Amino acid sequence: MSTKVFDRDTLLDLTVNFIPLFILLFFIVGYVVYDPFGIDSVSRILQYVLLVAPFVLLAILTYLSGKAISTAEKTATVYMPGGATVDDAEPLEHHEE
Repeated sequence: MSTKVFDRDTLLDLTVNFIPLFILLFFIVGYVVYDPFGIDSVSRILQYVLLVAPFVLLAILTYLSGKAISTAEKTATVYMPGGATVDDAEPLEHHEE
């Protein structure tokens, strides 16, 4: 049985990064299919760099933050949402070292 890198809860945490990724991907594909500005090649290259660079960097950031979230969920003590900073909070699960 294979283990997933990201479980359902981790993917829900990462949706805040997926939405801008889809927006950037939409504009990248849109500008490849349709040339609305009719500009020279230097401006065209700059346009794609300004779209592709944030897409790649955000994709890397999303993957690394997903790994950090899934690792933290597996190795840390689990509290109720918002309960980790409350005094005398009872943990739901204890991390065994």
